[in-house]
Amino acid sequence: MKIFETKTAPNPRRVRMFMAEKGLLDEAEFVEIDLQKGENLTPEFVARNPMKKVPVMELDDGTCIAETMAICRYFEEAYPDAPKLLGETPLEKAHLEQWLRWIDFYFFMPTGMCFQHTTGYFKDRMNPIKEWGEECGEGVEKFMHFLNKHLDGRDYICCDRFTAADINAFTTVAFARVVNIRIKPEHTNLQAWYDRIKARPSAQA
Repeated sequence: MKIFETKTAPNPRRVRMFMAEKGLLDEAEFVEIDLQKGENLTPEFVARNPMKKVPVMELDDGTCIAETMAICRYFEEAYPDAPKLLGETPLEKAHLEQWLRWIDFYFFMPTGMCFQHTTGYFKDRMNPIKEWGEECGEGVEKFMHFLNKHLDGRDYICCDRFTAADINAFTTVAFARVVNIRIKPEHTNLQAWYDRIKARPSAQA
């Protein structure tokens, strides 16, 4: 199989960390896509993902799956003997889904909007609205404060162990640095959690 990605982007990093935790990195060939040059806009790429985003997984039979969590769900189900990162029991799966949605809606998406609307990185293909980007950045900082409180007395975000929620939040914290949003000195719980996740081999994948 192939994974079409941009290695510096947060969504592909989520997939790589997920695969690394499951010991599956050798199962795929990773193909680099240059977003700034518009390689995701070519007819060949659009045929794989009409949304023109990375990552995209292409199986050996030509089937393509886009969207980060859809790709992760494939690996979770296709390799049942690998460590479970999306929950074991019905309650765990529901609890984890709650956190994945919170992280996506209130943390990852605002970080992405802050990046797109304040840096001008994609100004050739969108209309950046700086004020909207700045407001999104404020929401990111609020969620970091929320996470810091939640992590008081906890090593991981949910299920009392490492899960996809930790991957998604970790990659978002790391990516937020490109818009100069960092863990504040008073967020000691969040910093300890971040350092804990950063020390895992998958964080270097």
